[in-house]
Amino acid sequence: MKNPLEVFKKEAPEIQEAYAHVINALIASKGLDPKTKQLVYIAMKVVADDKNAIKYHVPMAKADGATRDEIKEVILLSLTVNGLKGIGTYLPDALETYDNC
Repeated sequence: MKNPLEVFKKEAPEIQEAYAHVINALIASKGLDPKTKQLVYIAMKVVADDKNAIKYHVPMAKADGATRDEIKEVILLSLTVNGLKGIGTYLPDALETYDNC
């Protein structure tokens, strides 16, 4: 699977550079610690139905200290928004990604 951000960088470098500045500003903001930011990203990506992003954010969350139970819980919270779709679509892959990274 190609990294979509690498394709973005190759195909639209000026726009990707501007986007990277926004991402870097968000990363540098101090309101949330890095682990919490990654957990929030995972929850948002589940609700947004962005399956590819889960495979990138789960390893980042783990690297920032997130536990398997924390990954599981943020996905389980999607029940109130997505119903069982979020669980069925994301929980198995997210936990497998966590276990294998």
